Amino acid sequence: MMPLLDPAVLFFAVGLLAGVLRSDLEVPPQVARFLSLYLLMALGLKGGFALSAGGLPADGLAAIGLALVMATLVPLAGWWLLRRVAAPADALAVAAAYGSVSAVTFVTAHQQLEQLGLTPGGHMTAAMVLMESPALLIALMLRSRLATTPAHGSGGSLLQPVREACTHGTQLLLLGALAIGWISGEHGQQTMKPFTGDLFKGLLAFFLLDMGVQVARQLGAVRQASGWLLAYAVLGPLTHALIALLLAGLVGLSTGDAAMLMVLAASASYIVVPAALRQAVPEANPALYLGLALGVTFPLNLLLGIPLYTAMARSWLGG
Repeated sequence: MMPLLDPAVLFFAVGLLAGVLRSDLEVPPQVARFLSLYLLMALGLKGGFALSAGGLPADGLAAIGLALVMATLVPLAGWWLLRRVAAPADALAVAAAYGSVSAVTFVTAHQQLEQLGLTPGGHMTAAMVLMESPALLIALMLRSRLATTPAHGSGGSLLQPVREACTHGTQLLLLGALAIGWISGEHGQQTMKPFTGDLFKGLLAFFLLDMGVQVARQLGAVRQASGWLLAYAVLGPLTHALIALLLAGLVGLSTGDAAMLMVLAASASYIVVPAALRQAVPEANPALYLGLALGVTFPLNLLLGIPLYTAMARSWLGG
């Protein structure tokens, strides 16, 4: 089955269509919140079970190392490029959003790679968690050099957004579930099998239906972005994925790990980092960096990017 014909992805398309047509179809916010927490918990448990069964091999450490390299390289390169075509604060915020990762894109890619027999190692879940915050820290360092606005009041601290990002609920839930899966091992895997297996696909489809509606609501902000920023939202992720593939080939990652590293490098944060950016870079336009990440890059990766990155990894590395 082609990934584009995956039922979960098709439900995303239905939600997108409903949003464009201004239908009253919607998932109640509390239900959407539950679905998000469920997917993160299930993914963390899966990663922990895999780590318990196979340990942390040398290529797992290499994959985590490459993930951190990409989490540093992408925001720095993005800032260097975007500051030439956008206001400094907006360039900084967009670079930070694209330097971080999308947990939903990761979950969708993980499920599709499993279907293809290319299940990534559990260490890739840890890699995703570690990639969340470096971009925000880099953004804070660069913003201190810009000094375009005073700090957040007399008692404000620019490190507060980093602390909030590192302790965000998604981070803690993923790490906690990863640790529980690792500790409980095979017994835990058998106990939680209905939770992490049978229910996963259907609830992912339900969640992606809601994400389609949310993406449609960002299209107005996307239309206001400059052509240069729109080009970055499309070409930047493809370039990041290609760099990740080249690095994965150099260190000999498995095809599944390489494809997942490409997905992580190509994704952009629209939850954790944008929330922190509102405090860290208040002069930036939230509609811009959120609209690009959620309205352009997220659907691009979901509909075209994941199958493309998977095909590139299989062609380059085999599998």
